[in-house]
Amino acid sequence: MARFMDVHHGMQGITSDQLNEAHKADLAIEKDEGVHFERAWADPESGTVYCLSEAPSAEAVQRIHERAGHKADEIHAVPLVV
Repeated sequence: MARFMDVHHGMQGITSDQLNEAHKADLAIEKDEGVHFERAWADPESGTVYCLSEAPSAEAVQRIHERAGHKADEIHAVPLVV
């Protein structure tokens, strides 16, 4: 499985509860695409949200996010981790 970092823009003012609900929406259906969302971070001021996942492809990550109602604006492969 590959690791991906995806980015969502335009989420100014997102709260901890909203981030948690969005993450739970992904977790509820992630297995349908063989994806596992590990963690999510947000900057409410800039409206940027980041999600780290393991998945068979960036397309699988996007399909889960779309179904959960929050399409990613960017998805980046993260092949190196220290």
